[in-house]
Amino acid sequence: MTLSPLRQRLLRTACAVGLSCAVSTSAIAGDTAAKAVETYLQVQSAGLPGKVTVSLEGRGTDALPACEAPEVFLPPGVTPWGRISVGVRCHAERPWTRFVQARVAVEGRYLVAARAIDAGRALGAGDVVERTGDLTRLPRSVVTSAAELVGVVSANRVAPGAPIRKELLRGVAVIQQGQAVKVVAQGPGFVVSTEAKALSGAAVGAVVQAKTLDGRVIRGVADEEGQVRLVQ
Repeated sequence: MTLSPLRQRLLRTACAVGLSCAVSTSAIAGDTAAKAVETYLQVQSAGLPGKVTVSLEGRGTDALPACEAPEVFLPPGVTPWGRISVGVRCHAERPWTRFVQARVAVEGRYLVAARAIDAGRALGAGDVVERTGDLTRLPRSVVTSAAELVGVVSANRVAPGAPIRKELLRGVAVIQQGQAVKVVAQGPGFVVSTEAKALSGAAVGAVVQAKTLDGRVIRGVADEEGQVRLVQ
């Protein structure tokens, strides 16, 4: 339930003079938290390859306690992509933290096979066709630009209409030399990440070196998202 600023002020005034407003204040609290969550996710998803739409799922923020200035955050390792859990924290006299379910949809273009593509075939313009859809419902490695197919061959047979994925191709560089990359270390119960600069280019699954901001040189494996994953 979304209330206009004027209606919100009137309802707060009613509360101040002792009139019945239990339902109204709940609506205001939920509306405030909903706007905070949506704004936060829009900022966090800036730069994603498509039109971003944020929606709350289930009961959303309706069941949250009242809070004048809710603080929104993402749990460690969670990125604004697809269905996610979003944290809402309130630093009130009685502080609380709750989690709500949200969905970040990214409407964008991607490539599918226009016909059957045999393994070892060099891809040309007639082999692929562009489609539009929610990229979050596709593999993260789906190819979104024909420029990524220049000079590559299919590593496996691709069926007609199947999305073109980077791991199905040879020679697709997901990391370029000098590119800013995220270095990720993951283990039981934890995910740690930092920023670095790639010292060489790499395709998916290739070993790559990167230099962190404090000057350390690390080695990891390039994944389909263009990140460097440290091998534990």
